[in-house]
Amino acid sequence: MTAISVLVAAYNAASTLPQCLDSLCRQTLQEIEVFCIDDCSTDGTLALLNDYAARDPRIKVLRTPVNSGHAVARNLALQYITSPYVLMVDADDWLSPDALESALQVFNTYPHTDAVVLHLIYNNGVDEHEHLLPEAFSQGAALTGEEAFRLSLDAWQIHGLYVIRSAIQQAYPYDATCRLYSDENTTFLHYLHCREVRCCEGRYYYRRHESSQTLRFSLLWFDRIEADQSLLFALRKETVAEPVLRRFEVVRWYNFLGCYRLYLRRRDEIPVADRPALLGRFATALHTFRPSRLPLRCRWKPGYWLMLSTRCFDWQQKAYVCLWERALKPLLSRRRKDVGLA
Repeated sequence: MTAISVLVAAYNAASTLPQCLDSLCRQTLQEIEVFCIDDCSTDGTLALLNDYAARDPRIKVLRTPVNSGHAVARNLALQYITSPYVLMVDADDWLSPDALESALQVFNTYPHTDAVVLHLIYNNGVDEHEHLLPEAFSQGAALTGEEAFRLSLDAWQIHGLYVIRSAIQQAYPYDATCRLYSDENTTFLHYLHCREVRCCEGRYYYRRHESSQTLRFSLLWFDRIEADQSLLFALRKETVAEPVLRRFEVVRWYNFLGCYRLYLRRRDEIPVADRPALLGRFATALHTFRPSRLPLRCRWKPGYWLMLSTRCFDWQQKAYVCLWERALKPLLSRRRKDVGLA
């Protein structure tokens, strides 16, 4: 019987796929299936996947009809999985040999556990460092689903690389609203619907490189606007508790401010033809916020006021970026440094 299904969405990943697939083929847990979905690659990705599938029957190759992004590709594979648990692995990442066996042991030991988090190791090709999880959690303590949701919202204290029950994954597939943030939205919903979340000893190695969309400036960064709105609608549909909605609304507001300030700082790098549409997206999202859902610190802190007038909001943010970030903040930093040297 297949114990765990692994989803690997790939687009032009021929250079990194061998390390990823080799780590899956060498898992100490043999009872796995690996769905590799080629998202209409233009390099040798599909040929490489077919070669691995010919050598290992546990590898199954699918292909999207058009290039659609990782969310659509992974959701395609969800239709075919046969195991009780599922894990997503990016095509340029890899697992420690014991990762899947370690996760399965936790599921077998704790029947109420719905998600098992792997230890996340960042690798840039030169050195490695680990994403630090809360100490008690990393040592085996269980979290409720809502606790895991809150911690993931809070600067990703609990990251989103885990093995989860297939029933939850299929009930809440990857959010295809946008390409860059679908994983995050899916993670929040998964945690929220877990009974228990635990950690295992297995390791997930995350490759960090300069060509990554998460590191290189791109208009896709502004997809955060629609991604957060999509998650808000999903949370309302699930009729989650009001404190949860309020907590997420604060996060959404800070994300929105971050996107707008990013636009102001890097406007010259954005094609002139793309700016009106982007400003329209900001204006539409601005009017989805309600002052009553934000705490006083968000309503009255300079630079963070919720102004539903787009013109007033724009003036406030330009003043914040120009006066605080470019003038007052550097001045205060220099003064603190001088005091420290004195």
